[in-house]
Amino acid sequence: MKRKEKIILIGAGGHAVSCIDVIESSKKYEIYGLVDKLKNKYIKVGNKKYKIFSEDLVLKKIRKNVKNILICIGTNIKKRNKLFFKFKNKGFKFPVIKSPKAYVSKFTKIKEGTIIMHGAIINANTSIGSNCIINSKSLIEHDVVIGDNSHVSTAAVINGHVKIEKNCF
Repeated sequence: MKRKEKIILIGAGGHAVSCIDVIESSKKYEIYGLVDKLKNKYIKVGNKKYKIFSEDLVLKKIRKNVKNILICIGTNIKKRNKLFFKFKNKGFKFPVIKSPKAYVSKFTKIKEGTIIMHGAIINANTSIGSNCIINSKSLIEHDVVIGDNSHVSTAAVINGHVKIEKNCF
């Protein structure tokens, strides 16, 4: 059995809980922990606990063992963007995370740090930028372009030939 790569999640709120569910169901990554300023030492999802670390600890010690990271903050676009570049400049990798319960056309291009949530449908000739959220049950039709650091909300429908600029919600 192939060993799972470790990943750190930035943020420990509601969107992080949904991201944990997608990551766990994909079975490609082992969640090492989360980064947040909460006073809690862990977050519980179902019957599983995940450690919460400070940003300093991740940058100083944990990054030696964990290279993958995902921004799991939902609606604060400016904060998502700031954290993406902060951790990217420190050498972290941002994998694309796809739910096994999503459909993504083989003719779709997806850049680093993007998460495709459960039930999303992404059709052919679509381009999705880096650090994006394609939320649950959203439909992105053919020939759509979604700019970097954008969040397509739950159950949103984007019809063909639409262009969404960067930093949009």
